[in-house]
Amino acid sequence: MKDIYQVIDTVRLSEKASLLQEQNNEVVLKVAQGANKLEIKRAVEQLFGVKVEAVRTCNYSGKKKRQRRADAGRTANWKKAIVRLKEGESLDLV
Repeated sequence: MKDIYQVIDTVRLSEKASLLQEQNNEVVLKVAQGANKLEIKRAVEQLFGVKVEAVRTCNYSGKKKRQRRADAGRTANWKKAIVRLKEGESLDLV
């Protein structure tokens, strides 16, 4: 098992993430690309001290970017996890 600090990278704060937290009691996290759902669930439960009901993951590929030059670079690939907390659990991130 990976270290919990290697699994969870950051918390994604956006309008959609705020809406998911208010309506569905879900938290949006940026996680390591090699992390699976069980590792993400264990890391969230240990790190934040809450009970997790479900985990959904999405892989995002990096975009091509060009900055004032002819050759194009790429942004990094990343993975997003949407973690649903059990009824009665809450997580105050702000």
